Amino acid sequence: MTTQRDLVDEYFAGFRTSDHPRILATLTDDVEWVIHGHRTIRGRTEFDGEIENPAFTGSPQLDVERVIEDGPVVVVTGEGRGTSVAHGPFRFAFNDLFTFRDGLIARVDSYVVPLP
Repeated sequence: MTTQRDLVDEYFAGFRTSDHPRILATLTDDVEWVIHGHRTIRGRTEFDGEIENPAFTGSPQLDVERVIEDGPVVVVTGEGRGTSVAHGPFRFAFNDLFTFRDGLIARVDSYVVPLP
C-alpha cells in the first residue's frame, strides 16, 4: 500500500527528472497548486504545463530536509537549485504543504524564498 509520504517522494522524484507522467500520477484531476505570491494552477493540464516552465531550464535539484505528516496533510521543507532563462542559476528554500483526498494529492501550497 502506498502511503502519503511515498506519494510525496514520487512527486519530488518526478520533479527532479522532469518526469511528467510520474508527477501527474500523484495528483487528483482537479488538483490545485497555489504558489503563494505568484499564481494558482488548477487541474492536471495546467499543472502539466508548469512542470517544465519555459522561464527555467533543466530539472531542479530538490533536497528535502524535513517531512511532517498529520492526517490528510504532509508538509515538506527543503532547499533547491535551478536555472532561470533570464538570470541563470539560483538557490531557494521551499515549504510545500500537500493536502490529500482519496489517496492522491488534491492541493499543493508552495512557499518559495530566494537564497543568496
